[in-house]
Amino acid sequence: MFITFEGIEGCGKSTQVRLLAEELRRQGYEVTTTREPGGCPIADKIRAILLDATNTAMTPLTELLLYAAARSQHLHDTVRPALAAGKIVLCDRFTDATVAYQGCGRELDRTLIEQLNGVATGGVTPDLTILMDCPVEIGLGRALARISGTQGAREERFELESLQFHEAVRNGYLALAAGEPKRFAVVNAHRSIPLITGELTTLVTARLTGADRVL
Repeated sequence: MFITFEGIEGCGKSTQVRLLAEELRRQGYEVTTTREPGGCPIADKIRAILLDATNTAMTPLTELLLYAAARSQHLHDTVRPALAAGKIVLCDRFTDATVAYQGCGRELDRTLIEQLNGVATGGVTPDLTILMDCPVEIGLGRALARISGTQGAREERFELESLQFHEAVRNGYLALAAGEPKRFAVVNAHRSIPLITGELTTLVTARLTGADRVL
């Protein structure tokens, strides 16, 4: 099963990917965790370019094409091999992030984005997408606090965008979830970490065992 996590900056995706993976492994599942941009050596190098706040001259189209290139390599090196081996793949961001950020945030052409996503993924789509939703002010506050305590490279190019940009991204995500209710599960991320982890464990376990199917 291919499960993706989406949401604005600071919504808690990375933490919940890690905790859910730990719980699923305790239950005996084989799990691969990964992220976008990144997830393999070449895509990680592209990630460093994309998230470097000093790259202020990067155009929205360049940004979009770099995401597509990183995704293509990531699918080839990490996602497809794990799925072929029968593992559960938990991915921190995927194609929906490109629609929300570059489509809704940057206002790039949606048809172009969908075409590039299709080429980059070769048709691989998530079985379940978990949207971690919280108010923009809350998420950005968390993200900036995390970055301020980070040593080394500061991946903050998107965190420095305007509130209007992040509101557009959040609204884009919510619109995507409303349009595909069978694939998306919207989770209130403005709660305690253990409470969210418990909800996600119940949700994903039900999907894996088929307990959420109506007979």
